[in-house]
Amino acid sequence: MSGFLRQKTVAVLGGTSGIGRAVALAAAEAGAQVYVLGRSSAQPGPWQSVHADVTDLYSLCNAFASIGQVDHLVLTAGARVGSPKLADATRDDLRHAFDVKLFGNLLAVQQALPYLSADASITFTTGLLSRKYGAGGLLKSTVNAALEAAARNLAKELAPRRVNAVSPGVVDTELWGEADAESRKAAMARIASGLPLGRVGRPQDLAQAYLFAMGNVFLTGAVLDVDGGGLL
Repeated sequence: MSGFLRQKTVAVLGGTSGIGRAVALAAAEAGAQVYVLGRSSAQPGPWQSVHADVTDLYSLCNAFASIGQVDHLVLTAGARVGSPKLADATRDDLRHAFDVKLFGNLLAVQQALPYLSADASITFTTGLLSRKYGAGGLLKSTVNAALEAAARNLAKELAPRRVNAVSPGVVDTELWGEADAESRKAAMARIASGLPLGRVGRPQDLAQAYLFAMGNVFLTGAVLDVDGGGLL
């Protein structure tokens, strides 16, 4: 797969931080022309920053029109939601999670369709809670499971374009707080102690999976678990 991204265009929705930023950097290092799409401007890097809000159809339409042809579309946008039990969940909790991670990402693909090359790849981001169940996991489990089902359906509907998903476990990103915060360090250590590999994921660990999904032309309808054994 060496060099497969040279002269290719990669668009990363939600690429301004965390996993998305790591994917954008890895794709750029592999020779791609990279566009980072997000509500805020991306930090300076080997990419072009494009404003896009997954809850705003007009914003998505303009974003993809400004990019033009896209060879690989990566979607890492998600909502920052807690882990309420059903008795405590509000309608706003439910709506926000699904509006961003499910409906927002699907609308982004819809608006990208006119610009996707004939052999394009699309890679969604789900999470191990789609298949790991527990009290307080209802909201994240259902939205991630729905997105995995959507990816598999689209793998048939949009063929020969390829559609896959990457399912991360716990990854040490800004979602867990400031990098030097003691609470973040403690949470990462606690979670790592329960994983077979003895550590949580790093954004660059996940980036390798997205590049694999882009480059393997016989991979479609797959969910790649990159979770350090979290599902075991």
